Parts: sequence; structure tokens; C-alpha cells
Amino acid sequence: MSMHFDIFDLRLLANIAETDSMTKGADASCISLPAASNRIKNLEERIGVKLFSRTSQGVTLTPPGQAFVHHARIVLGQIEHLRSDMQEYSKGIKGHMRVFANTTALGEFLPPVLRSYLIRHPDVNIDLRERLSHSIVRAVSEGLTDIGIVAGMVRTENLQTVPYRRDRLVLVVPRGHELSPLTEINFTDTLKYDHVGLHESSAIHGFLRQICDQYHRHIKQRIQVGNFETACRMIEAGVGIGILPESAASRHAQTTAIELIQLTDPWAIRQMLICVRSFDALPGYANELVDLLVEDARLAETR
Repeated sequence: MSMHFDIFDLRLLANIAETDSMTKGADASCISLPAASNRIKNLEERIGVKLFSRTSQGVTLTPPGQAFVHHARIVLGQIEHLRSDMQEYSKGIKGHMRVFANTTALGEFLPPVLRSYLIRHPDVNIDLRERLSHSIVRAVSEGLTDIGIVAGMVRTENLQTVPYRRDRLVLVVPRGHELSPLTEINFTDTLKYDHVGLHESSAIHGFLRQICDQYHRHIKQRIQVGNFETACRMIEAGVGIGILPESAASRHAQTTAIELIQLTDPWAIRQMLICVRSFDALPGYANELVDLLVEDARLAETR
């Protein structure tokens, strides 16, 4: 059987799977619901399998549908990568790479390394995005990003990895807070207090929400802010307490009236990894960035 796939159909399938809704998937693809249904029906007839199960709550992928969408996302990601690269090359850029990183790596460790790298490589552009670690692993696996930096307990068996930095999450309180005499505390014991948190799109916010779901608890979020510095200043002002990376909190503690308390939870200590699909398949300029990151982490250990 000969199979020919339309790029529009691949994108439509991915949109429907992303929203669990035929209607929302059609809207995201800018076509009517009847037109979307007809395209899906024709595709299913052509390949001989059902891709979706229709329910009163919407649509869910069948096993063949899951396999189809998995490959569709890889193809769409590669096409987008191709389009972006060709646009950059037409402007004189010789290289383009995507880097997905968690909140701590993006905010604390990457800026000086990327500055040094981009000075050395004026003809390379970098698309840097913040994501949750499990989303980064999936993006690397599906070819949606070239390099990922992840932290914590994530499964990376299908990827090639090298150790990067080691960091930990700590509780940050204003100086003189009733918790100040403590040297360590369990995360659940902090949940009776108001918290200063990062915005909902941040990787740390998503990570802590997952932890709370595991404990069947929730954080009393008093205010959400956009970065570590603002979080520390809000904590200093007594708005609440917060969970932040030790690297960032220690730096801001030098100029802010805050104190750090170690978390006893095992997940608070996080080993970061650099992950790729294949180091051999990366262009030379991408491997050079990996080398710089690893060297920067090595130097940080000796300081």
C-alpha cells in the first residue's frame, strides 16, 4: 500500500491531539469542523486504521493514532527547523540551533556562557526557550530542539547525556521570620505559609505543582513574579516565603535581607544533564557550545 501524507493533515492531527478536541484542533488549523472531520475520515480510510476514538468529552488517540501523531510531530518539527534555517542562511547566518533549558539553567548559568559563545560565533543564532524537564526530553527526542538542559528525576534512556551542573532548591524566608532558626525543613511544612512564586509558565512553577499533586496539597500562592530577583525582594518585604534555586538565592542574599533554609526532600537536590539525540549528528558549532557548557560547569566546581 502506497501512503502519501499531506503536511496540512499532519499539522491538523497534531493540533487535535494537543487539544483533545476536534473543534479546537480545527480552529487551530484555521479550517471548519466539517472540513477537519472530512480530512480525518479520508486519512483514516486511506491508511486503514482509526486514529481517534470519539467520546462525549471529545476525542482521544487510539494506539495507531498515538504512533501517527508522534511521527507527525517529528516531521513538523524538522520542517520548521528547515524553514527557520533556510531563512537564516539567506540572511548570511551560517548556523542556527535551538536550546531548551529549565528555569535555573536559563536564569543562572547560561547567560555568561552564551555571551562568550556568541562573541566567538557571530554567524550562529540561538533560539533559547524555557521548558519543564520532561517537556525538554520529549522535544529533544522528537527533534524539536537540538540541545536540552534538564534537572531532577527525568527519564533520558533514549538520549545521549553528559553531566552539567548540580543545584538544589531551598526555602527562602525574610530575615527574622519565625522559620529562621531552622537549618532544614520538609517542603510540606512550608505549605501553611503564603508563598511568593514564579509565573505559571516557568519550569519551577510547573515542577512544584507536580510535587504538590503527588502530596495532594497545594501552595498558597500570594503573588507570582517574573524572575528570581523580584521573588527575593518580595520575600524580603514579607509578602511570603518561597522555593528558589540555591544558586540564585545565595547570590541575592548578599544584597537582600533574606535567609536560606535547606529542604530535606530528596527531590530538592537536582543533578542537571545536557541531553541530545546524538552528539555525532550535531553540527560542529553545536558541539562547541556543549563543550563550553561542560567546561563552565567544571570550573564552577573548583571555585
